[in-house]
Order: sequence, then C-alpha cells, then structure tokens
Amino acid sequence: MTNLANHTALSALGRRTAPPTISWLMATALARPKLISLAAGFTDNATLPVGLARQMVNSVLRAPHTGQPALQYGNTAGENNLRRLTAEHLQKLDGVTGPSHAPERLLISGGSQQLLYMTLEALCDEDDIILVEDPTYFVFLGILQSRGIRARGVRLERDGLDLAHLATVLEGLKKSGEIPRVKALYLVSYFQNPTGASTSFEKKRRALALLKKYEAAAGHPLYLLEDAAYRELRFAGPDIPSALTLRGAASRVIYTGTYSKPFAPGIRLGFGLLPEPLFTTVQRIKGNHDFGSANLLQQILAGALASGQYEQHVAKIEKRYGQKARVMKHALAEHFPPSVEIWESGGGLYFWARLPGGFSSGLKSKVFQTALKNDVIYVPGELCYAEDPARPKPDHEMRISFGTASEANIREGIKRLGAVLKKLL
Repeated sequence: MTNLANHTALSALGRRTAPPTISWLMATALARPKLISLAAGFTDNATLPVGLARQMVNSVLRAPHTGQPALQYGNTAGENNLRRLTAEHLQKLDGVTGPSHAPERLLISGGSQQLLYMTLEALCDEDDIILVEDPTYFVFLGILQSRGIRARGVRLERDGLDLAHLATVLEGLKKSGEIPRVKALYLVSYFQNPTGASTSFEKKRRALALLKKYEAAAGHPLYLLEDAAYRELRFAGPDIPSALTLRGAASRVIYTGTYSKPFAPGIRLGFGLLPEPLFTTVQRIKGNHDFGSANLLQQILAGALASGQYEQHVAKIEKRYGQKARVMKHALAEHFPPSVEIWESGGGLYFWARLPGGFSSGLKSKVFQTALKNDVIYVPGELCYAEDPARPKPDHEMRISFGTASEANIREGIKRLGAVLKKLL
C-alpha cells in the first residue's frame, strides 16, 4: 500500500488521510467467496425494493413534462417536494410540528455520510474537538482523522451516554483551556452502530442542557449532532422522539438521517436539518461539492413517500430484520461461551459482544486471525474507539452484523465464531 505521508505534493489532508478499514473488510469478503461476513453493515438484498423503484422510475419518465426535469440539474438544497415530504415524515415520527422540523432548514445530500462530512467542514478547523460516544461509528472517526479533528470519548451505557462522564469530560476540557476547541457532541442515537444501544429521550435532554451550560466558557454554540441513520429499522420497543423535539433544538440540534438504510443504498440519499448559520454554510459547501444531489433519485424517493409505499416498505423490512435478529440471538445463545457479554438491540443491524477481561479481539489478535482462517469475519471493537489520550483503547469487543448475511450464513457464521471463542477463551 502506498505511503502518502512523505508525498510533499499532497495537501496536509491528503497526506494525513488513512485508508478506511471498512474498505479492507469489504475487499477481504469479496476476495474470499467461502468467507461468511458478519462485519459488513450492508442492508439485506432480499429487502431491496426493485419493483417499487421500477414503478417510480416509470412514473417519473412516462412523459417529457415529468421526465425532463428529473433528468436535469436540481437545487443545491434538494428537490423542494422531497424536502417537504421528508420534513412531514419526520414530523409524523416525532408527533410534533414546528420550526425544528421546517422543510426550509432541511438539506438533501448524497447519503448521510456526505452531510456529516460537510457539517464538519463547516464547523471545525484542524485541532478542534468533537465529543463522541465511546465506542462510536468508526467511519465517522475516519472523517475526523482525515480532517485533523480530535475526538474525546464519552462512555456509553445501554441507554446512551454516561451523563456523569460527559460532565467530567466537559469540565476537564474547561480546566485545561481546551473548551473553546469543542464544537459538538456526536450521537448515533438509534440502535447505535456499533453497539445497538439507543439514547433515551431524557439523556438527549440532559446532554443538550450540559452543552448549553458550557457555551459561555466555549465562547460559541455547542451543537448536539444526532445521527439517526438506523431509526427506521426498529423491530421491537417504542420509538424515541428525536432531539429535534427538545426546547431550544431549532438553534442547537443538527439532525441527520438517510434513505440508504430504510429504502436502498443504491439510491444513496440522505438529509439533514440544520440551524442557522450552519444551514447556509453547508448549503454553500454543497454547492462546491456537487451543486445538488442526483435529481432522478430524489424524484424516485419523493414518489415513494407521496404514494405511501415508502412506509409500507419500511414495515416489511422491520419484520425482516426482526426475524434475522432472532436467528442471530438464538445462534449466539447456542454457540457462544457464557463468559461473553452480549448487547441485544431492538433495531438496526448489529449485536455487540464483549470478551472477558484479558482477551483481545483486535485485528492482530489470535481471535480475529483464527476466525479469519475459519472463514468468518467480524468488526473488531477497537476500530470503534477514538484515539483519546484520556484512556487506553479497549480491544476486547466485536461488532457482529446480521444485515446482509442469509439466515443460514448467520447460523453457520456464529457457529464458526463460537467454536473459535470456545477454543481460545
């Protein structure tokens, strides 16, 4: 692999950007046909709405007066009808209306990943700080690393952040004089990638209150960035209102969502609700990126939402993922040693497993290498922790996905991984 660090023609960002681990995991799975991947966070192929997408495309392209606009450039902020329908959909999920859910502050992006990247471009300079859950979405950590942004971890509990630890981290940054570098707290609040944990509404409320408490010391707003990518993959338990429903959310909450997970990754559209001046700034940045996400794809989504077929599709995939989660749960109970702690979720695509103390699950560990030799792969938990000087990086956990694997491969993959663990533990 080419070492970019010494290529002086490259920018600092270009030299600094590390190869995304997810790319290696994906390439390994593709290169080994017999390998069962419990690593990929892909959606289930069987749930992809081929018929519905074909129907929507045919509907859009049936005549020049609908087809030509769809094949033309669109607005930087997104197709207005899709922005309105998305805002209405979120209002329905949250059971409220108001300025926090206004379509005028909603931006359509090329997947939620682009929205997250542009938001960090708008907010952060090199050496700024983003607070993250410990552990968190490792691709987001890659963005931070690439842009030279520091991360500070806040311990995660089954119902979200450890608020006492959040207060300790903020106070420590204030005492060290680093609080002005803090820009936001990033939460994957629904069926978190990687642990499957969801943040309770009360913890969202108290986290936002803590951020507001330290704004005077910071000298600028401290934002709550809520990543709700998995919100609509709920198959058990009640929905939790988003942080958009909190008092003061219209000026302090950034909410990002995606249509990739609940509809189709190939459509590759996401969205964000942003307060000013972030909305205007991110919109300008997006104009430099692409001056508007693919218009035809937006028309497909708008048609599915307007017809009610999007909600019907989501109901189907919730049942499908619920069934696959039950298959994995039973396989884990049958094949994993009882000393391994399992975090179960009511939605999303993942289980989180913790090995007993003293056993490593990292990329170089005997557990990971033996699993690879036995044709099964998972995401080592160490990849999901920020480089934080305040604590050593944990390396005894694993993210196990039931998203793309068939039920037969889930059973066989867990059987293989369980045999490895029983042998080595």
